[in-house]
Amino acid sequence: MTQVKEGDTVRIHYKGTLTDGTVFDSSEGRDPLEFAVGAGQIIPGLDKALPGMEVGEKKRVEVSMMQGYGPRHADREIEVPLEQLPEDIPREVGITLAMRGEDGQEMPVRVVEVTETHMKLDANHQLAGQELVFDIELISIG
Repeated sequence: MTQVKEGDTVRIHYKGTLTDGTVFDSSEGRDPLEFAVGAGQIIPGLDKALPGMEVGEKKRVEVSMMQGYGPRHADREIEVPLEQLPEDIPREVGITLAMRGEDGQEMPVRVVEVTETHMKLDANHQLAGQELVFDIELISIG
């Protein structure tokens, strides 16, 4: 049987959970995820688990924080005075907004706190600082 090697385009079904079993993403009910192995299109810990797998094989992959979305960085949290925000910006914890960085690039930020005077925004990836578990099934190679 053919085994996955770096550079192959593969399709997988997956379920991603936190270590407590909370599901954060899944391909259930959708087309399989397609990507090139080793091309940096998915997190490193999952990418490295694929070489050697055969079509139809299932595997549980535990991904460390450093092989996933990295650690949380306190400097990626900022407090913005409400008077500096346009009136039409929703002031609601949990929503995601787009913000322009110093380089002009747009980045998603989550609203994590709203007080009478400021809004706290978090530019860390939502899964930063988390250990992750993926149940994967290799659907096809090539």
